[in-house]
Amino acid sequence: MNKEKLLEALKIQLEKDLMVLKEATRATLEAATHEESKPENEYDTRGLEASYLAGAQSKRVAETEELISICKFLQLKEFGDDDVISATALVEVESHGKKNLLFFLPKGGGVFIPFEGKNVQVITPASPLGEALVGLQSGDIATVESGHQSKDYKIISVS
Repeated sequence: MNKEKLLEALKIQLEKDLMVLKEATRATLEAATHEESKPENEYDTRGLEASYLAGAQSKRVAETEELISICKFLQLKEFGDDDVISATALVEVESHGKKNLLFFLPKGGGVFIPFEGKNVQVITPASPLGEALVGLQSGDIATVESGHQSKDYKIISVS
């Protein structure tokens, strides 16, 4: 899988998401400041709730803009069979018979990119699975503890 094309697909998706986020933020800000959002009584919190939502949406816009910027300047590394997992690695893992493709980036965890007929998940070292995978290599097993349960992920490939 070509990581440069994958990164480009991620940027395109993020730019589309950013347009939608900006429009939603604009609409929410208008709703928060609209005359109909003025409280009718002391228990009416529509305007306040809309302003909180607009603030959260504005934060999401800034995070998406930051991720787009990171993607524009990210230097992709090619990984071999003996290399350990680190930033920009594309990792295929298997757990309970299900395979997943993970793209390690410094930010943006949880984003899914449809690419070449597969669904690639962006993951960061800050996530439990990312933390478990960092420093391992192809053939190793990563174990993620969650409460009283643990889940093993076999590393199929690192590229």
